Amino acid sequence: MFYFIATILLNVVISVLFKVFPRFKIDTLQTIVINYFVCVVTGSLYIGRVPFHVAELSQPWFPWAVLMGAGFISIFNLIAYCTRVDGITTATISNKLSLVIPVLFAIVFFHEGAGIAKLAGIVLAFPAVYLTTRVKEDDGKIPNLLWPVLLFVGSGLLDTIVNYVQHSYLASSDVQATYTVFVFGVAACIGLVLITVLTLMKKIKLEPRNIVAGIAIGVPNYFSIYFLIRALNSNVMQSSATIPVINIGVLVASSLAAIIFFKEKVNAQRLVGLLLAVVAIYLIAFQPGMAK
Repeated sequence: MFYFIATILLNVVISVLFKVFPRFKIDTLQTIVINYFVCVVTGSLYIGRVPFHVAELSQPWFPWAVLMGAGFISIFNLIAYCTRVDGITTATISNKLSLVIPVLFAIVFFHEGAGIAKLAGIVLAFPAVYLTTRVKEDDGKIPNLLWPVLLFVGSGLLDTIVNYVQHSYLASSDVQATYTVFVFGVAACIGLVLITVLTLMKKIKLEPRNIVAGIAIGVPNYFSIYFLIRALNSNVMQSSATIPVINIGVLVASSLAAIIFFKEKVNAQRLVGLLLAVVAIYLIAFQPGMAK
């Protein structure tokens, strides 16, 4: 269970840091790009070598690393756009509910068990996420469903790719760590091009504080992805249970952190959502035949 708990806690740390950053006028885009470079350095130090060699380009997982790296930075920008246009609630719900895509993929293609309890837990996850993230006021605005749907599909496909690559190519912990470094390396290269273009166009100005923020995010971010892959590779539970448990666990833990550290109010709606999330985790994960 170490990898499950570590993945959840590291994601909470990242959420808390992003919650604090606006107080210091941190530019999110610059921070994210720098964070990717920090992830590469962190991963290289962790495995004891810089894994970028020509031989790695012929590995069967390399095209998936390129796809995932591009997906990382694309999904981030989509979340930012969706949040700005449709609000943080729509973005959060679309992102969290995407867990249904990798779950269905694991059930269909990996032939993992789909008992009544697991299916009930997956269904219960929808109202749990919605009630936990929904804001109180409704301004009556009808959102454009295109971007939330793209975020829903994109986030779900990204989790599905992680699951597929882990099952198919990442048998050892060394390969898992190397793959993670490559994913962040691709994201860093794409981000560098984006930052360079925006700087030359004088759309943004590089600030030292964003470098510090990127370092603070980068270390936990690398291990959050690496531990997710290790969790999927463990025999604790099936992958169709692993991703929902981690996603809902992050939601619950982040909500508790917001209540404790940022004094967010707990209303009946959010409390019901958190309780439903706990029940959903239990139904999805702790049932007979949960092991791989």
